Amino acid sequence: MTQSDSKATDRIDSHFMTIAQASRLIETKALSPVEYVKSLHDRIDALDDQLHAFITRTPDIALEQAAAAERDIARGAYRGPLHGIPFTLKDVYDTAGIRTTGHSKLGIDNVPTHNATATQRLIDAGAVMLGKLATHEFASGGPSLDLPWPPARNPWNTAYFTGSSSSGSGAAVAAGLCPATLGTDTGGSIRIPAALCGLAGLKPTYGRVSRRGVIPNSFTFDHAGPLAWTVEDCALLLQCIAGHDPKDPTSAQTEVPDYRAALTGDIRGLRVGVVRHFWEEEGSIHAEAARAMEDAIEVLSRLGAKVGVARMRSRQAYNDVKMVIAKSEIIIVHERNMRERLSEFGADFIGRNLPGFLFSAGDYVRAQRERRHMIEEMAPLYEQFDVLLTASNAPAARLESLVGTGFSQKWETANIYTPFNVTGGPALSVCNGYTAEGLPLALQIAGRPFDEATVLRVGDAYERATAWRTRRPHLVAGAQAPALVVPPEQQAPPVSIDATTRATVDAVILRAGLTLDDRQRTLLYRVATPVLQAVARIRRDHPYGDEPANALYLDR
Repeated sequence: MTQSDSKATDRIDSHFMTIAQASRLIETKALSPVEYVKSLHDRIDALDDQLHAFITRTPDIALEQAAAAERDIARGAYRGPLHGIPFTLKDVYDTAGIRTTGHSKLGIDNVPTHNATATQRLIDAGAVMLGKLATHEFASGGPSLDLPWPPARNPWNTAYFTGSSSSGSGAAVAAGLCPATLGTDTGGSIRIPAALCGLAGLKPTYGRVSRRGVIPNSFTFDHAGPLAWTVEDCALLLQCIAGHDPKDPTSAQTEVPDYRAALTGDIRGLRVGVVRHFWEEEGSIHAEAARAMEDAIEVLSRLGAKVGVARMRSRQAYNDVKMVIAKSEIIIVHERNMRERLSEFGADFIGRNLPGFLFSAGDYVRAQRERRHMIEEMAPLYEQFDVLLTASNAPAARLESLVGTGFSQKWETANIYTPFNVTGGPALSVCNGYTAEGLPLALQIAGRPFDEATVLRVGDAYERATAWRTRRPHLVAGAQAPALVVPPEQQAPPVSIDATTRATVDAVILRAGLTLDDRQRTLLYRVATPVLQAVARIRRDHPYGDEPANALYLDR
């Protein structure tokens, strides 16, 4: 057997326990944290060669932390539901004394001296760190074959993609290598792996979870948050990592409610606005995914929710704003290395981010002005509906079909997750079925800023009313993942660029002081047309006093 199958298991084995299940056993001393960690280490040993979920493992640290947890619990010093629970981190979270690579050649020797705030809060809760997980290069771009570590594989079928960019996070939980992980989400990078791997994944409100010590992608759009098997597990993780951090200037000083207490299972009377146009009018959706959405809407109606139709701006409008802002910011994060060591980045990172040099300061301000209007336009929807519901991009595509294409597709295809990064409120991915081939499907639930409790409440009620969460992938130790055979034309698609656009790009390269070889220049030429089209779409007149959005806008 060379790949996983997706048949439902008759029971949940220990490595597939949810956080809630494991924590009850640990609290009552029916499960030893040390034995739990050892069993997960054995599973990682057996399976990760075919999944490539891990970049750095920390077995000695994990066993030491597990033993400490076991001693504390034995003497009655139980800290709460994460005490003794193993966790992993996307490899953009700082870990003191343990390298944080960003899945990049440039980060191989980066060993932080301090933990990220979220890392530290998990450790303080008694959680046990198993290691650091694959991502895409600096959480931007991919899947790629020209990086120090291979891309992660989907446990439901290892020929398929896990989602970007918290790719190892999705793979690790879905494969039963760990029950809890943290990812980051700038345009869907928590929710996409959750959707493609059959998990729950939450992008909290901007400012709800500290990003201090997390390698930045976009200062405006980055969110840190949990992936796990269930919505309840996401609530437990969020409870631990949420809250004000004075060392993070974007951290909100907003009270953190009891998220687990919000999971009542009762959504009678809640108003659900279905953003149908996102998948019915703006881009294709898999036929089975469309049917799964209709079934999910019916489930919520049966549970007593009041379902209506909601409309937002087009996905393309949000994508244009996000890309202009985010790419302007990421080139500043990596500016020195992009000027001095550009050849050490992977091609996908270069193709996705080099276009940031094409933007002017005026483009950035225009995009931030548009973003403020987009945020303000949500207010009537938040008055009309308690949550918004839309589809996801599940099921997963074959991994080989994506290698070498991501940098152009990112500009040409407006994804269904970005609108909620731009508007900043919480958004949750929840499994809502499987294809005939056994690949997960998903829906997305979004809510008002800082109202994660209601979003989690709806997602949890849906999970309780369906049976999707009892399903687990089946993996065989020693199996080999299918080889990636990428057609040459996909690795180097033809460049189509008119003389005027070429001259514009050449002038920008000169003005920016960039030294590009032929390959790098070609990567920029390849995406220049859709990049400049995005700029043109956001250029419009604004009144003199039309303020741009700023990082603390949602917390006012």
